[in-house]
Parts: sequence; C-alpha cells; structure tokens
Amino acid sequence: QVRLVESGGGLMQAGGSLRLSCAASGSTSSITAIGWYRQAPGKPRELVANIRDGGSTDYADSVKGRFTISRDHAKNLVDLQTNSLKPEDTAVYYCRAITTRDRLVQQWWGQGTQVTVSS
Repeated sequence: QVRLVESGGGLMQAGGSLRLSCAASGSTSSITAIGWYRQAPGKPRELVANIRDGGSTDYADSVKGRFTISRDHAKNLVDLQTNSLKPEDTAVYYCRAITTRDRLVQQWWGQGTQVTVSS
C-alpha cells in the first residue's frame, strides 16, 4: 500500500509560481511511476506531469516549458515546480503513483491540493 500526501497549493496571481510536493510512504520501493494530475470544476481529471523509474518524464502540452516535475528517491518526494501560472491552471492537483509488485499493477491517489490562480 502507498500513501500520498500533497502540499504546497494556494492562491497565486497570474505569472507567479508555486511548488507542489507529494510525500509518499508505505511500499514506495514498488512505485514504477509517479506524477501529478489536476481537475478543474466541471472538467475531467487530466495528466499534468509524470516521471518514471529511470527518470523519463511526460508533460501535458499546456504546461510544457512552465512546469517541471522532479523526484527525490531518498526522501520519497515528488515535486512539481509551477511557473508562469495562468488562471486556466486553477484546479485541484492530485498526486498519483503506479506500483508494480508480483505482476499486480495498482494506482494510488492523494487527497489533492487546491491551486487557484487569479488574473
């Protein structure tokens, strides 16, 4: 089992920056990918950024060049540096981890952290 706790959300003016953190605990050695999703009111949850074992990353087109995902294996932390924030970045941001153990693939979600960007 993996527990994910997000932090770092808040209210920011357009053009500002926030650093979101996701602290993982439990069976973290079985995590094969971990990343950030977001969900705005009335919209489906969407991938923001993801990082796999080995370090390869994926980003949504809408955040490329503005957001950066990083992982600290020793501290079991995954950070999302968000720069040049836009009002359309307003959403609840969730951390998600994928674990693979004994051929069983599972996904785990955090409770989310609200990011609100004012114009």
